[in-house]
Amino acid sequence: MRLDVRIILAHVALALCLRGEDAASETVIHSERSLYRNITVYEENGERCMKFSRLYAGNRQSCVLLRDPARLIFAYTKMMLASLYLAPRPTKVLILGLGGGTLPAALIRIFPDIEMDVVEVDAAVIRMARQYFDFHPGARVRVHEQDGRVFVKRAGRTGAKYDLVMLDAFDLDYIPEHMLTREFLQEVREVLTPTGVLAANTFSSSRSYAHESATYTSVFGEFYNLKRTNRIILAKMDGLPSSEVLAKNAKSIEDKLKPAGVDSGWLLSLFSTMRDWPKDARVLTEQYSPSNLLNRQ
Repeated sequence: MRLDVRIILAHVALALCLRGEDAASETVIHSERSLYRNITVYEENGERCMKFSRLYAGNRQSCVLLRDPARLIFAYTKMMLASLYLAPRPTKVLILGLGGGTLPAALIRIFPDIEMDVVEVDAAVIRMARQYFDFHPGARVRVHEQDGRVFVKRAGRTGAKYDLVMLDAFDLDYIPEHMLTREFLQEVREVLTPTGVLAANTFSSSRSYAHESATYTSVFGEFYNLKRTNRIILAKMDGLPSSEVLAKNAKSIEDKLKPAGVDSGWLLSLFSTMRDWPKDARVLTEQYSPSNLLNRQ
């Protein structure tokens, strides 16, 4: 056996071993196969989490801190709330993708009178968010069991408008490719108010990063790029606010965000408009959308 093959096999064995150790440390609360995926709810180190594959311990979709559910665990959810620095007082919000409901729940705590539509394609995810993550939206929050793109298309036809749209829909591989195209983003643009804000959760390490960047630019123009493991795209229909306006807006809602564990200094430091993708990156369209093939491992 060649040495490099032995090394590869050793790495695979180690990875499987580590995954086994991770799985052994979990206390599984519920596990089922839905129409779309395998879903596991488990507890570990004082956190309750949802993941879409029992074999891969790192594939966490949502987590809550059991002793303090209002405090956000994932950096990306805090980064999504940076959209409030562009629109500090949204009255009507659309969120595509539910998971455990941590993002809509955070917005409900911050703005108890907010009107919100949350769209989730998987009925099992909606049920688990309610049963295991204490997601109980009030009368002003509507949860729709529907494909996100179908909902946006129909909302556009009825003339519905939102101050803030959050894109946070993922399947086993990545963002569904029909929700990454220029045509889809144009449909999203149609349901935003003239001063509306878009927040989109993507991955910094995505192999389609350049394509995604070019696609968002083609529809929304310049956007703020917030990067850690996740990359959050923030765009505004009437143009991006200056750093001074961002700081002012951050200050105005700082107290509202503190219970969620949001540090405005850290969050503001992530804002950038630097173009870090090739100028000739191809835009994703209905005819050219290989994103899931690019991101599938």
